[in-house]
Amino acid sequence: MLNLINSQIAHELDINEDDAQGLTRQLRQGVMAVAATPELSGAVEIGEVYLIAGHKDQHAYVRKRGV
Repeated sequence: MLNLINSQIAHELDINEDDAQGLTRQLRQGVMAVAATPELSGAVEIGEVYLIAGHKDQHAYVRKRGV
């Protein structure tokens, strides 16, 4: 149930979308409260990385600070 969108849950349970959102919020918070925090070890692969570097039109300043 936690992988469904709120509007789909509301439709399937025949309830208001706001009520479905409150229900899913409570369920997700409950799951997170008892879920163990995973510990990473060894090699960890990252799928996507976004880097924002520099100040617009100040390439020389960014190069100097990066050194």
